[in-house]
Formats: sequence, C-alpha cells, structure tokens
Amino acid sequence: MVTALSIVLVITSVLMILLVLLHKGKGSGLSDLFGGGISSNYGGSSVVERNLDRITIVTGGVWFAAVVALGLILKK
Repeated sequence: MVTALSIVLVITSVLMILLVLLHKGKGSGLSDLFGGGISSNYGGSSVVERNLDRITIVTGGVWFAAVVALGLILKK
C-alpha cells in the first residue's frame, strides 16, 4: 500500500509541476507556446484555461489525499 501511494504521489507531483507551469500568469506562461495566449487575448478566460484549472484542482486533490493517506499509514 505504501508503494502504491508513493507512486501516486510522485506521479501527481510531477503532473502538478507541469500543470502549474502551463497556467498563464501576469506575464506569459508556457501555455503561450501551445497557442493558449492567442485565444485568451480575444476575451476573458478560454475553455482551455478553464479546463486546465479544473484538471489542476483535481490533480491537487489527489495529491493532497495521497499525502494524507501516506502520512496516516506511516504513522502506525
């Protein structure tokens, strides 16, 4: 169980890093490399940005659950 949770934690950690880097900040983000900057200039937040937000939130939730579960298991 510890091994499975550790693997989930590593995968979600790397995924969170990539997803956060793809977000557009005050300046420009890596999402501009994939055409995200073009659509967001025309008006508000695009569908791609909203979906990226949702995926990031879900990944963060899975990461948080894995950290808590791993902490509870290792505490015993």
